[in-house]
Amino acid sequence: MSQSMLTSPDRLRKIDQLREKNIATYLALPQLVAVGDQSSGKSSLLENLTGIPFPRGQELCTRYAIQITHRRDVASRITISIIPGPTAPVQQREKLESFTKEVHSTEQLNAEFPDILNEIKTPRNPGGIKTFTEDVLKIERCGPHEDYLTVIDVPGIFRITTQGVTTDRDRQLVERMVKNYIRDSRTVILAVLPCNVDIATQEILAFAEEVDPFGERTLGILTKPDLLKERSAKAVVCDLVLGKRRPLTLGYYVVRSRGGDEEDSDGGADSLHREDMFKDEPWTSLSDHKAGIKALRVCLQELLGQIADKAFPKLRSETRRKLTEKQEELASLGPPRQTGRQQQQFLVSVASEFQNIVRAALDADYSTNQAFADDNLRLITEVINTTDEFAVDFEASAHTYMFQAINRKKAPALESPPPIPSDSKDEDEEDTDEESSTRCDLDLYPDLEGIIIRKWISHRPSIGIMSWITQMHRRSRGVELGTFGPRVLSSAFQEQSVYWQQMATEYLSKIILSVHKFILGALGKVCYDARILDGLVSGLMGDLLARYKDGMNRAIHLVHIERHKKPYTLNHYFNENLQKARNDRINKALKKKAWNDENTGQQVIKLNNISSVVNSHSNTQHTAEEIHDILQAYYKVARKHFVNNIYHQAINHCLLSGLLSPLILFYEKWVLDLSDKKLQSIAKAIEILG
Repeated sequence: MSQSMLTSPDRLRKIDQLREKNIATYLALPQLVAVGDQSSGKSSLLENLTGIPFPRGQELCTRYAIQITHRRDVASRITISIIPGPTAPVQQREKLESFTKEVHSTEQLNAEFPDILNEIKTPRNPGGIKTFTEDVLKIERCGPHEDYLTVIDVPGIFRITTQGVTTDRDRQLVERMVKNYIRDSRTVILAVLPCNVDIATQEILAFAEEVDPFGERTLGILTKPDLLKERSAKAVVCDLVLGKRRPLTLGYYVVRSRGGDEEDSDGGADSLHREDMFKDEPWTSLSDHKAGIKALRVCLQELLGQIADKAFPKLRSETRRKLTEKQEELASLGPPRQTGRQQQQFLVSVASEFQNIVRAALDADYSTNQAFADDNLRLITEVINTTDEFAVDFEASAHTYMFQAINRKKAPALESPPPIPSDSKDEDEEDTDEESSTRCDLDLYPDLEGIIIRKWISHRPSIGIMSWITQMHRRSRGVELGTFGPRVLSSAFQEQSVYWQQMATEYLSKIILSVHKFILGALGKVCYDARILDGLVSGLMGDLLARYKDGMNRAIHLVHIERHKKPYTLNHYFNENLQKARNDRINKALKKKAWNDENTGQQVIKLNNISSVVNSHSNTQHTAEEIHDILQAYYKVARKHFVNNIYHQAINHCLLSGLLSPLILFYEKWVLDLSDKKLQSIAKAIEILG
């Protein structure tokens, strides 16, 4: 055989090995695929071409695609094995791959073929009829005189089903198999066409034209020329081979194979005898390299070498790229997770990585992990910013009535509201945007419904606090001499702090939402597969929601304690604030009667004016002012105490750093404490990946 026919056997073998690993599912491999009708003479053609005896009859090889491989080796043998189809289940794949049968001659193969096929146990449909399969029957012939050649024989297409043998579902499956095999750009289509049938009616050519419209990778093989009797019919076949009709880039070959009733006692001699017909007219018009099995074999060996040499560099590059992608994807999935212990170890490592992110997020150590490029994971920063906003808003808006500004110069301003900033409309719009944002977040995290609030209540303190205090005192006074009962101050404080719970729950809602986003985001960083993430979130969600609820309940509990206890404090700032308010009132009243002394440059007042100022208020007015000043001094201390407590107890302890914080729910011990059933429910998706 010429050197041109001998492309690197190692290269061809590597391509076959890729095919046997079902790499053709991902990459187009160079291959020769024989396709045709069931009655096209394809089996006889391949038998003469490969020397492998194909048993006749619908009950035998036609249920499989067959890969016939010739390979040079020291020992002569024929090995039969099965390449599982790309969709074969794992257990079936292992069973099919374990099958192998070796014979030492074509005669032995011919004698044992039916038993081998029965041993394989071809799949059957519900009716018990053997059906077609995507598995590939591989027949490898080795010997010291073999030249490398691989041809894939796909089951022949058929239009009419045979009762008890084939079904319409079989027909559709075979058509799909044929189309799948010939669609790849590196596949050379060996279209087997019987000479005694009008070529225009051959469905296989229509299939080939769909994937190879310009006929660049289709080779026509014309069979059964001996059945042509009329010279005109023979002339049509000759015109096809000579390229005068329906031209193909790779051209046509005409061969004569043995018929179904012919015996082949000496394969080589009988083949040459059958091809003596090409010495007669009109076959003599054809070139020797376009007629006969020998010429076709040489063509196919050269063609396989050419397409392999052409495709191999790019195929190697594509294979390496795909391999790198899959290795990176596999590495991202972590260690194997097939056994329960492996799955547990995997979840422990995921929990450890998650806690590393949690610790860095609480310490604002954002340089340690690239995950913090996502601002939603910068948790403590978002919590502190939200807390600062809450403290400012709470100081400005949490009270029902505005307190008097005693040290103002103009008395009418005492009952006036604070000047409205020019951008107050923008602030209202910001409140609306904030509420809308929370609604959108709730749509994204519906599990939080019922825990965090959806609707904000925008509040601005009202004016008229002195009128309100006077009225409350009148409604609550008892038998007191120049003073007021403690119930008045309790009622006043409760009324003045009525918006505390609303603002506190808004604050908790924002923090819970931030924590929830962080947890899901951090889990997404350590769990690269959505199925694993879903399993973890499902397993954690119930306890997470319970801990969020605990944080919200703690805030509500703090509000209740602060608002409904009897007003009392040991904080020295209360006395300082109260004395300052009383002094400010006296100083403000005295300044109205004071004048500047020209000699000293100081303000002075007559003693009798002091008496008139002090005694100018009625008992009711004096009591109202006293209630106001005590309420204001106590409210300021209580507000600061409450804001401090709600952060440390409800936020920091319940939601961030406490022993029952949702942030430390998912850690190593949580995984180790999982029951087998719970671990399995979370790890079920992991088994698929393992």
